[in-house]
Formats: sequence, structure tokens, C-alpha cells
Amino acid sequence: MRNDDLLLLVGKLNYAWTNTESLLIYLISFLMKTSKEAAIVAFLTLNTTRARLDFVERLAKMVSTDSVVRTTLLTVTARMKTALKMRNKYNHCIYSFDSSGLVESTQMLRIADYGAELKYGKIESIDADEIDRIRNTIEEIALINKAMLAFLDSHSIVR
Repeated sequence: MRNDDLLLLVGKLNYAWTNTESLLIYLISFLMKTSKEAAIVAFLTLNTTRARLDFVERLAKMVSTDSVVRTTLLTVTARMKTALKMRNKYNHCIYSFDSSGLVESTQMLRIADYGAELKYGKIESIDADEIDRIRNTIEEIALINKAMLAFLDSHSIVR
């Protein structure tokens, strides 16, 4: 049952993230003072979440952006980047199983080149504390989503 619970949590993590990330389209539209259609083109042209977040941050940091808007949006994007680490962990890893078939750890899909030596894949256990961290991240993403929606509503941005 633990594997099912973990997979359900990872699915919820992805679903929550996707919904929240898509709201960046409206922030791009607002910050660029352009149409939703143009913002969608910009959003889809930036093919990573990191690039999309960086783009929104750079737009928010422009001199022409109101300081309250800047602070609000930079706070939101910082929170998103923190949550993104957990989402990436479970989307870009190899799962390791114990002898009974239960998921016991993750191994990151990264390679680090240290001259004549390669290191790859930080291994992390999946224990009760990690399950709680996943749940907390899902809750945080929901709060980020609400903050973004409140911002959009307060600026009369139609979705």
C-alpha cells in the first residue's frame, strides 16, 4: 500500500504544480501588458519551469513595475522555486525498491564531473518524514496558487 500512497502523492504534487505553473501565463500577460495569447506564446517558448520563473522575475524587476507588485511577485516566485525542488526530485529520479518491492529511496538523475571522477545521483530515503515533506509541499503549492489567484483578482486580470 505504501507504493500506492507514494504514487498518489507524486500525482497530486504534479497536478497541483501544473495548475499553479499555468497561472504564470497571466502574470506574464500582466507584466508585459499584452494579450493572453501572446503570453501563452512566451510561456510555451520558455521550455522549462526554471526559465518561466526567471522570466517572470525579470519582468517583475523592471523599473516600470510597481514596487508592491514587484515584492508580491518575487515572493510568489521564490516560494514556487522552493516547491519546484520537491517536484523535480520526484519527476527526475530513479526509484529504488527493497526486497519486498516497497519503494525505499530515490536517486537523482544528475551527473557531476570532478576531473577524472564522475559522481551521480544523490540517494535519499523515503521515510515518514519525507512523505510529510511531500504532503507539506502539496499544501504549499495550493497556498501559492491561492496567492496568485488573489493577485490576479486584485488586479482585475481575467482568466
